[in-house]
Amino acid sequence: MKYYIILPAHNEEAFLAATLSAVLQQTLLPQKVIIVNDNSTDATENIIDDFVLQNSIFQKLNTTSSTQHLPGSKVINAFNKGLAVLDANYDFIVKLDADIILPSTYFDRIASIFRSNPTVGIAGGFAYEQDATGEWKLNHPMNKDHVRGAFKAYTKSCFTQIKGLRNAMGWDTVDELLAQYNGFTIFTDDSLQVKHLRPTGGAYNKQAKLLQGKAMFSMRYGFTISCIASLKMALKQKRMAVFFNNLKGYQIAKKEKLPFLVTPKEGNFIRHLRWTTIKSKLF
Repeated sequence: MKYYIILPAHNEEAFLAATLSAVLQQTLLPQKVIIVNDNSTDATENIIDDFVLQNSIFQKLNTTSSTQHLPGSKVINAFNKGLAVLDANYDFIVKLDADIILPSTYFDRIASIFRSNPTVGIAGGFAYEQDATGEWKLNHPMNKDHVRGAFKAYTKSCFTQIKGLRNAMGWDTVDELLAQYNGFTIFTDDSLQVKHLRPTGGAYNKQAKLLQGKAMFSMRYGFTISCIASLKMALKQKRMAVFFNNLKGYQIAKKEKLPFLVTPKEGNFIRHLRWTTIKSKLF
């Protein structure tokens, strides 16, 4: 199977070389890797240039965006700029972060998953992060059917039907909900252990704390589901402030009448899906 990778990079000199080296070591190489140098002010571009010289699969795209590191908007803006320079001659497409080390058989396995089950639209492994002792431990949301946004692969059919990635916080939840709305399934493979070199949210701007609640509003969760989801997040992170920040963000989004990311019909499907999941875990 043919696949493309789009890799947004903003000031990633500490991790980028390891990520690109892992890509080069794949047993199934990508046809193209678009590295979007997004307003970097460190040695990121020099590292990209080195890899462009090493192998023709790498292509650099320089772009300028906000220096604020907020989840969602910045990275998807960069991703979409990379997407714009690609053709449609691929079987699946990958959004990859610049602080990830993939096992060498990662994309060979992803291709096998897509080949063996045409209903699968999104696939991926699980993220491991180092603890204080240096041990790599699983760091994943409670929902094991979720693929982390740092290493998501989409079949062309799924990616087309969900109309790409939304430029907003929550994009890596919206994509999976819309994939299911369009009849696709999500596949996670726990044998694919991905090393995440920087803890989630480690570089985010402090303004990001309200964005999760705003995302819940924009996905048409409704207040009750948003409360339940926020409580789960707070318990998972062991920080009750998360619960209150999410609800504050939700109320601000509602007051400001922020635009929705999904249609009313899609919103109905999403709420039904969420309630079905909640009830299945309660009974």
